[in-house]
Amino acid sequence: ILAEKTDRLYRNFKDYVLIDELRCTLHLVKDGQVLSADSRSSEKFLHGIKVLMAKNYIDNLSEEVRKGMTEKAEQGIWPSRAPLGYLNAKLPSGKKGIVQDENRAKFVRRLFEMYATGNFSLKQLTQWAALAGLTFRGSGNPINKATIQGILHHLISTGDFEFSGKLYKGIHQPIISHLPRTLGRGPVSPGPQVFVSLPSD
Repeated sequence: ILAEKTDRLYRNFKDYVLIDELRCTLHLVKDGQVLSADSRSSEKFLHGIKVLMAKNYIDNLSEEVRKGMTEKAEQGIWPSRAPLGYLNAKLPSGKKGIVQDENRAKFVRRLFEMYATGNFSLKQLTQWAALAGLTFRGSGNPINKATIQGILHHLISTGDFEFSGKLYKGIHQPIISHLPRTLGRGPVSPGPQVFVSLPSD
């Protein structure tokens, strides 16, 4: 196996155990090291230490990323990829956040309006979205049923959002005032419902 260096070869300790069981020869270019089943125990020991150091680096990096995302959430900034109806953008504060996607927010708003009447199923909403031209940003493919369901259950369209199990008040512009009652955590309320659909600026 040819790899740049130790931390490029293993992403977790399980990888180390698996590769060790294969008993193949490792060529670590930047480490200037060649390891095989015949390598001395001291070389294998040092390699094992490097594996643990690589794992610690990855774990620490993950913690720092999560910490940064949590700090953004506490400031009311959605810390991840923008959901449908929004775009990732640089905010006036200079930080990266989300703003309404002028081309798709109107479709998201309409989906909520239609679903709140109680007259449309998810299948019908998916068909409407395809005919209306609502597509994924990257691929341009029509939105599927699972994505429609996700949109309708996502608090972010109301201006709030959940992150790591906590509820935060977002600073982004809401698309609707609140989720229809059929999407709330309480009992499902059939039939037409009234909620405020917020126009974009």
